[in-house]
Amino acid sequence: MPARPGWGPPLPPPPPRDDIITGVFRAHWMIIPLQIIAVTLVFVALIGPILVMFGFAWLVFMAVAVLFGTFAYALPSWWYGTFGLREDHLLVHTGLVLRSAREIPLSRLQAVDVVQPLLMQVFGMAELRIELAGGDGSAIRLRCLPKNVAERMRAAVLAHAAGLPGRAPQAPEWPFYRLPFPLLLGALTFRVPILVSFILLLMMATAFVVFLEPGVLGAVVPLALGLLRYYWGPLARYTDFYASLSSDGLRLRYGMFQRRMQTVPPGRVQAVRIVEPMLWRALGVARVEATVAGYAGARQGDSADLLPVAPRSTAFTLVNEVFPESEAAVVPLVADRTRSAGAAGVDERLFVSVRGVFCRVTEIVPVERIQTLRLSAGPIARLRGRVTVDVDTPPGPVSARATDREAAEGRRFLDALTEAGRRARVPSAGTERWATRATMHAESTQREHRVEEPEVSPDDTPGK
Repeated sequence: MPARPGWGPPLPPPPPRDDIITGVFRAHWMIIPLQIIAVTLVFVALIGPILVMFGFAWLVFMAVAVLFGTFAYALPSWWYGTFGLREDHLLVHTGLVLRSAREIPLSRLQAVDVVQPLLMQVFGMAELRIELAGGDGSAIRLRCLPKNVAERMRAAVLAHAAGLPGRAPQAPEWPFYRLPFPLLLGALTFRVPILVSFILLLMMATAFVVFLEPGVLGAVVPLALGLLRYYWGPLARYTDFYASLSSDGLRLRYGMFQRRMQTVPPGRVQAVRIVEPMLWRALGVARVEATVAGYAGARQGDSADLLPVAPRSTAFTLVNEVFPESEAAVVPLVADRTRSAGAAGVDERLFVSVRGVFCRVTEIVPVERIQTLRLSAGPIARLRGRVTVDVDTPPGPVSARATDREAAEGRRFLDALTEAGRRARVPSAGTERWATRATMHAESTQREHRVEEPEVSPDDTPGK
């Protein structure tokens, strides 16, 4: 007998057409006119002077031909360039003449960035950058997406990588640190290279005005360009810097003309260093740089700064957040007897080394992230009975080592690091599916320690 209308459980509502989990998406349609304008302007700038010699009509005719030709290529390329999520994989289709289809398992995800250059901010668009384990050619860049699509895709990708359903709500975040603009401005100014370059620039400008010597301008130009790169560049990059903590990792937002939201999931930071230039130590501030898995080549340098400028205590607090259950500031350090500024130490979780007189650098490496350990000594060091303990990590700004140690002391460092690393490397210490890792590890531990009841055969039944 058929069920009456209204009986039984209600049917689930159909998924919306723009469901980020099941839908198929394309870049924003504005990418087509932007490509047409860019190609036409480049053609006119490069080939236009040559065509003008044959007449202005030739230039107009060829520019119109290039415009329509670019449109004929850009429109189908935009239509066939799609992407979407299928379970825990990201499918990306690109190309018109040479078709390409990539299926990327999100368990390889290393970092997710939402980038908004100034032009994209005007049109409400963004670029989604997904960094994967595999080097330079493994990164996925989804350009010119509507901002809401980029943000929803970022949340879904992080949820899949964490082992959660793709429709899981975005993880809440807790404010950690906001960089005041006066502190950023003062810290960038209060650096020896910047101060020396600025003083030299003023001296040369004064010499040009007083002596009217045009040759001075030959040195003014490179100094001005250097100041623009090393002063104005970081100032525009890290304006409105904001860091927050969430269950899906460390979230960083910054940028004046190019707004960027960077998310580093748990376990992706391989090593950290705290840099304290000489003049910054008087202000009590430092810079935190990190080696992040997945970033390769130039992208590693662009994404190395976790805190561009922060109080020293805040810098160590961030290190403790990035490496849970650790306390970098209390690791016992053994000073180098030949160098007053050098020291190194190891405990059950961290290896810490300190070096530098004018610029103090504190390098911190979790023992479970160490790739290789080496004892090295040159000919003169062998005669002196000294060795260097090298702690190798993935490529990045951090290169931790304990330099110029006695042979017995270096061997003790090596043995301590080996033993601590062996204890720290457990099956649950991987970087995949971080949200469900603790639950899976607890269940496996319960299964291992569960006491099995002895089987009772029918013959052993009491009273029989």
